[in-house]
Amino acid sequence: QVQLVESGGGLVQAGGSLRLSCVASTRSFSSYSMGWFRQPPGKEREFVGVISWGGGVTYYADSAKGRFTISRDNAKNTVYLQMNSLKPEDTAAYYCAAMHFRISTSPDYDYWGQGTQVTVSS
Repeated sequence: QVQLVESGGGLVQAGGSLRLSCVASTRSFSSYSMGWFRQPPGKEREFVGVISWGGGVTYYADSAKGRFTISRDNAKNTVYLQMNSLKPEDTAAYYCAAMHFRISTSPDYDYWGQGTQVTVSS
């Protein structure tokens, strides 16, 4: 069982930045790819980006490309989502998720965090 805890959400003005963190409670963090998803109010959960278990591969949704960056520190069991140039449409609950030795853009991950709210004001 892997527990994931996100933090770093909050209220920010359009054009601002936030960095989300997700800490995993597992000794084998380096064997999990880590995805970020978000769920805007009243909408389906959508893929934001993913980083491979070794950190060498990242993939982003079109909405995130050029503005968001995913990184990880396997020594700290932590994955990050740096979000720049935020827009009101980025407002959503953001979730991190873990998948063992696979990469996916679909929400078919093995473990999920509880989410952290990001609100971008115009």
